Amino acid sequence: MLTKELLKQVRQIEIKTRGVVNDIFSGEYHSVFKGRGMEFSEVREYQVGDDIRSIDWNVTARMAHPFVKIFEEERELTVMLLVDLSGSLVFGSVEKTKQQIAAELSAILAFSALKNNDKVGLVLFTDRIEKFVPPRKGRSHVLRIIREVLSFEPAGNKTDLRNALEYFNHAIKKKSIAFLISDFIDEGYEKILNIVGKKHDLIGVVLNDPREKEIPNSGLVKFKDAETGYIRHIDTSSKKFQSWFSDKLTRISQARKQLFIKSRLDAIEIDIGQSYVRPLVDFFKLREKRL
Repeated sequence: MLTKELLKQVRQIEIKTRGVVNDIFSGEYHSVFKGRGMEFSEVREYQVGDDIRSIDWNVTARMAHPFVKIFEEERELTVMLLVDLSGSLVFGSVEKTKQQIAAELSAILAFSALKNNDKVGLVLFTDRIEKFVPPRKGRSHVLRIIREVLSFEPAGNKTDLRNALEYFNHAIKKKSIAFLISDFIDEGYEKILNIVGKKHDLIGVVLNDPREKEIPNSGLVKFKDAETGYIRHIDTSSKKFQSWFSDKLTRISQARKQLFIKSRLDAIEIDIGQSYVRPLVDFFKLREKRL
C-alpha cells in the first residue's frame, strides 16, 4: 500500500518537475534527441524538383512513369533511466539525499519523454539488479517510475555499475537514450561503459554531495560506510587525513571524467546542494551545438 506521505512526495515532485519541463526543457529535449532516422511512409508520382535518388524504380516500372518514395522521421524514442540505489545514495548533507535528487531528475527526464510521446523504462540497481520496469508511455507510468526511485527498498547496499550496464545492454536491444544516474563510487566498469556507449546514446548523471569533497574539521568522528557497514573513528583535524581524503576523491573524479572523454560520452555533474536546472540547461546547449 502506498502511504499518504509517499503519495504527497510523488505529487510534489510531479508539480515541481513538470513545471521545469514545460518552462525549460521540452523544446530542448525534442531538438537534441531526434528520432532514430527516417522510415518509409508512401509513394507518390514524381514532381519537378524531387530528388531522383528517391525514385522507387519497382513502382516506376509497373506504372510506366516515375514514382518517388516518401519518408517520415521515425520520431518515437525509448528513454531508459538506470538509477543507482546503493547505500551511498541515501547520504545527503544538505536538504535532500542523493536518492531524492535522483527521483527528481528521473521525473524531469521521464516527463520530457512523455511530452514528446516517447517511451520510458527504468533499471534500479545496487550490486545486483533490483528492479526492471519495461519502457512504456503515459502519465501513470511516469508516476510509477518516480515512486519506485523514491521509495524502493533495495536488497543490496554496494554498487556494481558493470553489472547494471551489462544487464541494460542485453535487456534493451534497440538503440535508446540511457541516463545512468549514480555517484559513480565504483571501479571496473570502464570496458562495458565503452561498449554500451557505442550501441546507445549513454549519458552519465553524476550526483555529488559537498561533504564528499571536503570533510569539516570536527575532531574525532565516527564514520560508517553506507555500503559495507564498516565503522571507523577518524580524527578529522588531522592534516594527513584531510590531504589523503581530498587526494583520493580528486583521483576518482578525474579518472571518471577522463573515462567519459575517452569513451566520447556526455556527463552531467549535479551538486545536490545546488539547483540541478543549470547543469541540465548547459547539457542541452552543449548537445545542440554539436547537431
